[in-house]
Amino acid sequence: MIFQKLSDKQKQIFHWCYDPEKYALICDGSVRSGKTAAMSCSFVHWAMSQFDHQNFAFCGNTVQATERNILMTIQQMTDITYYYKLKYIGSKHVLTISGGGHENYFYIFGGKDESSYKLVQGITLAGILFDEVALQPESFVNQAIARTLSVENAKLWFNCNPDSPEHWFYKQWILKTDAGERPDVLHLHFEMQDNPIMTPEKIAKTTTLYSGVFYDRYIRGLWVLAEGLVYPMFDRIRHTRIQDQLPTGKYYISVDYGTLNAFSAGLWLYDKQTAYRIAEFYYSGRTEQRLLTNSQYVERIKELAGNRKIESVIVDPSAASFIEELRQNGFLVRKGKNDVVDGIRRTAAMLAQNRIFISPDCKNIIREFGLYRWDSKASQDSVIKENDHAMDDMRYFVNTIMRETVRIQGIQGGL
Repeated sequence: MIFQKLSDKQKQIFHWCYDPEKYALICDGSVRSGKTAAMSCSFVHWAMSQFDHQNFAFCGNTVQATERNILMTIQQMTDITYYYKLKYIGSKHVLTISGGGHENYFYIFGGKDESSYKLVQGITLAGILFDEVALQPESFVNQAIARTLSVENAKLWFNCNPDSPEHWFYKQWILKTDAGERPDVLHLHFEMQDNPIMTPEKIAKTTTLYSGVFYDRYIRGLWVLAEGLVYPMFDRIRHTRIQDQLPTGKYYISVDYGTLNAFSAGLWLYDKQTAYRIAEFYYSGRTEQRLLTNSQYVERIKELAGNRKIESVIVDPSAASFIEELRQNGFLVRKGKNDVVDGIRRTAAMLAQNRIFISPDCKNIIREFGLYRWDSKASQDSVIKENDHAMDDMRYFVNTIMRETVRIQGIQGGL
């Protein structure tokens, strides 16, 4: 019944784990290719058929992300709920699954930084599903794997979208598997066409969500370097727009705080569909050879706001004293979400979908679009910290305000 709905590659996900010669499975490739759902379902069926009263783990970048990507998927699968009873205790992050005379325990762990390896110490695991393993540090993954070594017939499951070809997982697992150095590992590369529910129309829609390096990774499924312009999709003619009559919406100001480095603030009008940067303030203490105080910067923000009602000012989260000064002057302040690569990815998607427009009066952000570049010499995705101040304030706005609306509207593509 299950296999009638699956592509050939998805069927391999359900078969490999019963091969005694195989120890691990790697599924990488494009978004929306059906690898995560198939792996989650297969992992549970394998664990429940092979073990009783054993511990297993779902490992993601964070507990919350793993609950969303894996736990909620499993709880909504009739191919799981028809056969098993599920009980999740959120305070302990453990899912108990029972059925067919067996009961097993599935713990959820988040591997977000180098200290996360401590979370999995001391537990014995019969199997692990690493969701988005490329977002997890090597120390965490290795410690989790060590927890399985004392269990006979334990197996590992990895899935991810591609990252840099310098990434530790690509070098240590994928390249060695493809070269035949890990004969007990199966590597399956997925494309959107491998997901039966992805019609040509859905595939075409998803491809519009990404540009540049993110298109190569998330659509083409390639492990490629981030190099060149960060926003190559920005087009001065297409994205620069004079608005004779602005739509109805809410006003926001985004700020990248600087004293000696440049201070950049953008005034945005946002109608929950499209954002318009209608004015900006940009000041470099180094260029002007004169520093401004927090109070002086607040006055500039007031001038930028004019007589408009500002919903909130989104600020560089490290600018604690400036945030306090803004609040004392009656502004509602939100600390900008400061995940650089995620923020760039979302901003690139908004630009690719023509959901961000810039007034030609905003000369500094237009200038930075043509200068803001990836650091091709870095071992992981990072940008050159030059010509990035307006880029940062825009990213804070997109990653904090537009991100919330995108989630509510249910736009696909991993935004």
